[in-house]
Amino acid sequence: MKRFVFLFISFFIALNCLGKTRLSMSELIAQSKSGDWRPLDPANTLYLELKSGRVIIELAPGFAPKHVENVKKLAQEKYWDGLAIVRAQDNYVVQWADPNSSDAAKKKVIKTGKATLDAEFETAWDSKKSFVKLKDGDIYAPEVGFVDGFPVARDLKTKKGWLLHCYGAVGAGRDNASDSGGGTELYAVTGHAPRHLDRNVTLIGRVISGMELLSSLPRGKAAMGFYDKTEQPVAIKSLHLASDIPEADRTQIEVMKTDSKIFQDVIESRRHRPEEWFKYRADRIEICNVPIPVRTK
Repeated sequence: MKRFVFLFISFFIALNCLGKTRLSMSELIAQSKSGDWRPLDPANTLYLELKSGRVIIELAPGFAPKHVENVKKLAQEKYWDGLAIVRAQDNYVVQWADPNSSDAAKKKVIKTGKATLDAEFETAWDSKKSFVKLKDGDIYAPEVGFVDGFPVARDLKTKKGWLLHCYGAVGAGRDNASDSGGGTELYAVTGHAPRHLDRNVTLIGRVISGMELLSSLPRGKAAMGFYDKTEQPVAIKSLHLASDIPEADRTQIEVMKTDSKIFQDVIESRRHRPEEWFKYRADRIEICNVPIPVRTK
C-alpha cells in the first residue's frame, strides 16, 4: 500500500511538472521585484558620449583593478575628450583611441594616467565571490558563470578567474607585448563572442546600454577595420565617470542581480525556450547567450 501511494505521488508530481508553463524572459522581468535589481555604482560607470548618444559602460575593478583605476584617471583628466573611434571591424570590435598616437608631435599628452601597465588577463580567485555557475559547461574554461553581473570563468585548480569576451565586453587594446596596453586604447566586442581572446587581453568591464550606437557604425575600409585616410573617424565628445557629472544628468539604470532567484529563472527560460515560435529547443545554453537584463528606472 505504501509503495502504491509513493508511486501515485511521484506520478502526480511528474505530471504537474510537465504541465507547468515556463515564463518568457519578458514575463519574468515584468513580475520581478525591486530587490531583484541593483543600481550601477556611479564611481564604476563610464559614459561614452557620441554625437549619436550615450554608451554606458560598467567597470569591473574586481577583475582588473589596476587597469580600471588607470581608466578612471584618464577619464578624469578628460584624456578621450575630442579623440575618436578609429576602428569598426565587421563581426568583431569597435575601438577608440588617439588617431595621432603614433605621432610624437601630435599625440595627446597623458597627465595623470599611465600609457602602459602589466597585464591583468586573469586574477586570483576570491572564494568569497558570489559565483553563479552555469551547469551547461564550456569549451574555453573549466567553469563559467556570473559574478556581480559579469560573465566570468574560473579554474579552481589554478585558483584563477577572468572576464569573458562576450558581446559588449570592453577591453584594453595592446600590441604583442603583454604589458603594452594600459587603457588608452579601448575596444568593445560588437560581433560573435571572440572567446579565443580570453586571458590574452585585459578586460575592464562591459557595455550596459548603447551597444546599438557602436554596432551600427560604418565599417572601416583598412586592415582589421581601421578607418583609412579617406574616412572620417567618429568623434568622441567625452568619456567621463558618472560620479563626475551632476546626478540630474546621469542615466538612471538598473541591472538584474545575477545571484537572484529570478535570474536563475531567466537562464532556465533561455535554456528551454517557452515561446510558441520555437519548434526545436536545445535545452542547453552557452554563457554568452545568457542575457543580463537591464532597465531604466
